[in-house]
Amino acid sequence: MILFNANIYTGYHSTKYPSALYIKDDRIIAVGQDNEILDEYQSVSDVINLRGMTLWPGLCDSHLHLQNLSESLNSIDCETDTIEECLERILTKINSRPKHIWIRGYGWNQNQWRNSTYGTAFQLDHISADHPVYLSSKSLHAAWVNSKALQMANITSETPDPLGGEILRDQYGAPTGILLESAVNLIQDIIPPPTPDELANNFRKLQTYFFQMGLTSVHDFDGVLSLAALKILNEEDALDLRILKNMPFDYLPDLVQQGIISGSGDDRLRMGSLKVFADGALGPQTASMLSPYQESTSVGLLMLNADKLFELGKEAALGGWGLAIHAIGDRANQEAIKAISRLRYFETEKSLSHYHHRIEHVQCIEPEDQIMLNKLGITASVQPIHCTSDMYAADKYWGKRTQYTYPFASFNKQGIFVVFGSDAPVESCNPFWGLHAAVTRRRKDGSPNENGWHSEQRISLQKGLEAYSVNPAIQAGMGDRLGQIQPGYLADLIVLPVDPFEVSPQEIHTLAPVMTMVNGKIVFQK
Repeated sequence: MILFNANIYTGYHSTKYPSALYIKDDRIIAVGQDNEILDEYQSVSDVINLRGMTLWPGLCDSHLHLQNLSESLNSIDCETDTIEECLERILTKINSRPKHIWIRGYGWNQNQWRNSTYGTAFQLDHISADHPVYLSSKSLHAAWVNSKALQMANITSETPDPLGGEILRDQYGAPTGILLESAVNLIQDIIPPPTPDELANNFRKLQTYFFQMGLTSVHDFDGVLSLAALKILNEEDALDLRILKNMPFDYLPDLVQQGIISGSGDDRLRMGSLKVFADGALGPQTASMLSPYQESTSVGLLMLNADKLFELGKEAALGGWGLAIHAIGDRANQEAIKAISRLRYFETEKSLSHYHHRIEHVQCIEPEDQIMLNKLGITASVQPIHCTSDMYAADKYWGKRTQYTYPFASFNKQGIFVVFGSDAPVESCNPFWGLHAAVTRRRKDGSPNENGWHSEQRISLQKGLEAYSVNPAIQAGMGDRLGQIQPGYLADLIVLPVDPFEVSPQEIHTLAPVMTMVNGKIVFQK
């Protein structure tokens, strides 16, 4: 196949852009100007005139949850402006379901509701006492359930808080229906999971959802069921989307026993890092902070300190794995960096690989700790759309510390290796929404102002493109064959009707591909 009369961005910034390329099988063979490619490969019959449209490398979301995303797309949308509207949506769903069937919902955010007040089990009981109800918060760090669900999980006033979690209680000690952090597992563990075949079927449909947005690769952070489903698709040769599969740390013994290590797999399904949690999230105020939240005595929840993270990191490294550490608050990021600093010495001492350790989210981080990210070769895996989604909550809970939050420009200035993602379903995985947030620091409606929230941290579109293409490929160990439009690289491409570098930054979120290719095969076309 030949694509010509195009405006081709190879991935990195260039002063001269090619206009044509030749693809054979799954690879880009040649890139150049129209006359060069058309003259050299005259015998090629499949020739597409792109009529001046723009060709980008396929984009990658470097942090999302495939299973959670597929479930959320089939759940009640609880992302509403009021709790009353949320309850109305739940009631509509309940009226169409038989009794005793689980009612699932996703996306509520008490910070959007009047007085930032959590819902209660009593409110859900008023709608239905016969259906167990489980509603995940937008952050995935909290759940809202009814009394039926609490009864089925045997959660009472006598139930102790699990390690790393909390059961919110009323003045009499009875559960209110809100579960934080690891406490959500008390309910999740009793909800019948889908079978691997059912989940594989959901993923099969989900691929088109990604291709329509311009995503050809993702880094998944769900568990072993997700891996089983992906293996089914890969064995059936039905996996077009490229997956870097990260795993919860708890599965390390099983992975070692099976001889599965970081980097194993193929170019479709490849193993990444082991995920651990150092803290919670901003919304429920469980992110671990060096000083208390505004108008509060709470400093959040530190789940793993530097000593514990180092011990887990040693165990992972000896098993052939790097770490992906969830850290949102400044205290959690500091502890993660201390642990990886010690881990680097351990890797050298034991003659182990220096893994691409990553910190997921890195939302609030002190300047001196930012410097250490570059020195230690730590990947900052960030979600730019969190910046604009969370800005008002960050102002409310973190105050002046927001000058150190979502510091994308500072990361680039200091040479920190950055990859972009969305944490979907927490936020939309549309990469053009993420690029818009990173470049403008504004929401789609233009708020908070024309300069954006902490405008000094805006970045260029070129840097955003690299964080969605070149860098994720390097993180996945595929930087020599993915993420750029170069000879010898895999033909993962998207065609855009306009040049994103020529539109107003505020319009970037409106962009979408008219064609997406993976392995030289057209997988989506308008």
